Amino acid sequence: MRIFGHQSAHLWSPLMLFGKACRFGGRVRFCVVKPLACLFSSSSNMAKSKFEYVRNFETDDTCLRNCYIVVRLDGRNFHKFTEQHKFSKPNDNRALGLMTRSAHSVMEELEDIVIAYGQSDEFSFVFKRTSNWFKRRASKLMTHVASQFSSSYVFYWKEFFGEQQPLLYPPSFDGRVVLYPSNRNLRDYLSWRQADCHINNLYNTVFWTLVQKGGLTTAQAEDRLKGTLASDKNEILFSEFDINYNTESALHRKGTTLIWEKRDETVTKRMKRPNEEEKDVAVTRSRRRVQAKHCDIIGEPFWEEHPDILEDDNC
Repeated sequence: MRIFGHQSAHLWSPLMLFGKACRFGGRVRFCVVKPLACLFSSSSNMAKSKFEYVRNFETDDTCLRNCYIVVRLDGRNFHKFTEQHKFSKPNDNRALGLMTRSAHSVMEELEDIVIAYGQSDEFSFVFKRTSNWFKRRASKLMTHVASQFSSSYVFYWKEFFGEQQPLLYPPSFDGRVVLYPSNRNLRDYLSWRQADCHINNLYNTVFWTLVQKGGLTTAQAEDRLKGTLASDKNEILFSEFDINYNTESALHRKGTTLIWEKRDETVTKRMKRPNEEEKDVAVTRSRRRVQAKHCDIIGEPFWEEHPDILEDDNC
């Protein structure tokens, strides 16, 4: 090999030179263009620049370890949204079904969510204590949950509302991240959300019954319910409208709880065994699926029935 007209006495290191054939005066020479090592520079080194200091402005938002991470989403300005999209009062099963379907999509995307609870226009997602999704960065977890939920809400809208009620404008959901260090803390949080579901639904049920069946205006119904207790509201429903609140839909009274459950699935496969003809064979396998429940999660029975949701407090 000739390099600049001189005979090479040895093989050059591939990291030393990178060359190409060049023509000088009618003769072909081998010309050094640049050190080959430059072509093997790491992308991180290439990305280094005087502007990179701006990364120092990022704040550390890593969630504390050994804590349950709860991401709660709430519909933003949903009072206006429900009015403009003609939601049924006091509860619209189409809207509740859409919320559950969107939450289902989030859980399938992020399998470290062990339980989710939703009511009205909110949903809470609980990541297991040992989760390391997105290196436990709160901003990453919250934005991923919020974007997946919001996009699913829009994507599945027609499945629940059909063509009769088009989506007039994009809905939005705000989110927050809260950490709970113990099983008792987490259970109390979920109990608080379900108790809130009961309080709100009882009020709304009585309020809209007074308007729709009692002939009151919304202002009159609001005035009628000022200062009333739960027992007073139950009495209004029962004595004036013959409605037993306890027989109302569990979906409305208890909200929706999503958990993972193993279910056996049987599928038919076409198989051929040695010395046998090809035939259909039933194959059963167990798979984890997200299941929706409308039940009490404040008492002990639910947690005794599903002991795999909570992790050991001594982890």
